[in-house]
Amino acid sequence: MKRKATLLIICCLFMIGCHTYDSCPVTPTRSDLTFSGLARSWDEGVPLGNATVGVLVWKRDSSLRFSLDRTDLWDLRPVNGFSGEDYRFAWVKEQIRKKDYLPVQKKLDWPYDRDPAPSKIPGASIEFSLSKIGSPSEVKLYLHNALCQATWKDGTQMQTFVHATEPVGWFVFKNLKADVEPSIITPIYNKTKEDGSTDPVSGQDLHRLGYDQGKVSREGNQIIYRQKGFGDFFYEVVVRWERKGTTLYGTWSVTSSSSGDKAADEVQEAMKRGLKNDYHAHTDYWNHYWAQSSILLPDSILQKQYENEMYKFASATRENSSPISLQAVWTADNGKLPPWKGDYHHDLNTQLSYWPTYIGNHLTEGMGYLNTLWNQRDTYKRYTRQYFETDGMNVPGVASLNGEPMGGWIQYAMSQTVGAWLAQHFYLHWKYSADRTFLKERAYPFLKEVAVYMEQNSIVDVKGVRKLEFSSSPEIFDNSLQAWFQTMTNYDLSLMHFLFQATSELAAELNLKEESAHWDAIKRQLPDLNVDKEGSLTFAEGYPYHASHRHFSHAMAIHPLGLIDWSDGEESQRIICATLKKLEDYGPDYWTGYSYSWFANMKARAFDGEGAAEALRTFAQCFCLKNTFHVNGDQSGTGKSKFTYRPFTLEGNFAFASGVQEMLLQSHTGVIHVFPAIPRSWKNVSFENLRAMGAFLISAEKRDGELVRLRILSEKGGTLKIALPQDVLEKVKLHPNYVVEGHQLLIETTPGQTIDLMAK
Repeated sequence: MKRKATLLIICCLFMIGCHTYDSCPVTPTRSDLTFSGLARSWDEGVPLGNATVGVLVWKRDSSLRFSLDRTDLWDLRPVNGFSGEDYRFAWVKEQIRKKDYLPVQKKLDWPYDRDPAPSKIPGASIEFSLSKIGSPSEVKLYLHNALCQATWKDGTQMQTFVHATEPVGWFVFKNLKADVEPSIITPIYNKTKEDGSTDPVSGQDLHRLGYDQGKVSREGNQIIYRQKGFGDFFYEVVVRWERKGTTLYGTWSVTSSSSGDKAADEVQEAMKRGLKNDYHAHTDYWNHYWAQSSILLPDSILQKQYENEMYKFASATRENSSPISLQAVWTADNGKLPPWKGDYHHDLNTQLSYWPTYIGNHLTEGMGYLNTLWNQRDTYKRYTRQYFETDGMNVPGVASLNGEPMGGWIQYAMSQTVGAWLAQHFYLHWKYSADRTFLKERAYPFLKEVAVYMEQNSIVDVKGVRKLEFSSSPEIFDNSLQAWFQTMTNYDLSLMHFLFQATSELAAELNLKEESAHWDAIKRQLPDLNVDKEGSLTFAEGYPYHASHRHFSHAMAIHPLGLIDWSDGEESQRIICATLKKLEDYGPDYWTGYSYSWFANMKARAFDGEGAAEALRTFAQCFCLKNTFHVNGDQSGTGKSKFTYRPFTLEGNFAFASGVQEMLLQSHTGVIHVFPAIPRSWKNVSFENLRAMGAFLISAEKRDGELVRLRILSEKGGTLKIALPQDVLEKVKLHPNYVVEGHQLLIETTPGQTIDLMAK
């Protein structure tokens, strides 16, 4: 009753607020971002987005600036040289055997640095002059409402949000006394003099795209910008507004020829719906999103960073959106192309970005990734047939919006095992959802196509051992001939072990006995992972881990693949401890932010809560800007890395969220562990509706160091296996059908059943 009354009051305030003042009520949270003014750099702006369009709110010169973006703003011109007789992996291998690698670099790597496209491209900006009203004294991001608010000392207030489900954004100024109107500021594509940079990290000049400058036109209170891109592609930006007394409100949209929508139609429809109705629909989405799961940590730094990561996650992905690219809906607004062309790096970046999907109970949002990979299968198969000359399917490691390869350092940009790592996400969705339709129609077919390719692409030597003729490990030895190992790397090998093992498992689940046996037999041909004399995983036989490196490619078997797990016993524990120790011994000199996030996940898998929390705090405090964006290099000046540059990418942010989740709940072995890796000092900690494998939703609370609440919702039924300490087992309310085996509790559940294990 109390909750219903509270909701009624909130609804009444909502109606009064939006109708009377043309502004929108907000719900403050402990993790909202608060600033004393507008950011002075685009990458420190307040981020808003809905996985299709996005905006960064900041100050450029003397104007309040909205940097607008859309995911499908791409220059998709084909890569020069990706055709012909030499566009084959067989040709690459010939050059490796001849030790003449320069022709390969010229053909498949140099175009990525030399040519400006294919590339993500920026949209435009909306500016409001601050010359008459000055700068705001406070700027806030309200996470729960996905709304940015700026406040002036004279009582002026600006609110802006990106509609959660429509390709439009809204802004409203209240108590605005001066004459202020929006203007559209376009990217400069026809600059007469460029800086000459061809560095894909710092970004190439937009002039190199060769576009004619788009035109801006105004009709009353509406401004339209139309920009032609490569070929038949074009995009439009429209802003429309109205002024009523001291209130200025309006809406904007960015559309592309790829979408088939018209920006003018979108803003017209938005104005018809009205601010109140759109904000109501917007908050409906976000209320539902935040209700899916939550955590409460005693560490305020990790709590704030986590909630901001999960906010950005929902801003960057939806069920039917494009996957999260390097910058998602926040492309650089600095007159250049975005870092690494804003592309899809499948050698780590997209994979880490979707780690928090599963335990975080956001499977629907994660489907944007899987749906795109599924829908682009024909493109991947064509690439595989042309480049690898096999059946089945592999995926380019660096890809454009439409899934085509973009090249680069091809040991990784066109890696032989990319498809296997991406296939893991199909596997994880099945394991966490227990959706048998998805298993039959999506997960197994995707894994099988990759396994078919991998079987044909690998060879079996005279001893019956299956291997790759040449192997690689991101990004060891960079783009040199030496980066092609003639012995199997642990990176490639662990992915092949996972692929064939998982494909066999899914086939067995579908009762495809012959297929399951076939994939299992292929797996058994693979050699064991290589370890050095201390038991640490190596890059490859004869190549121990010997220097600091940002990509933990050699340790994939520990995390995320889980092929070597603490639960396997002493030998596995020895390997895990030795591998993590060697990472620490050689230090983080050449780690980036995502390295710390990934390291925290591995520490959590080793049940080291203190180590996981320390790595996550370092990430949050040293590798993120004020708006929580991960910028790769150490920004703290405390020596956490020798990388101090600041190209913004998102994978470190989302891997951070995953690290927190792994500290609170693990189930990757099929046995659920609650609070498996939290620091001893965390006496009061809780979470609601985190997801375990088998489609179990878990809620738990520790108070004064004691587990006082443990509730499980079984979505699909099945056997629940949960590990509990002996003192907790003694407090559990047992029923006759519960089975205790050691420290594990086994319960046969029915679909929809809720079990409260701590009930009196």
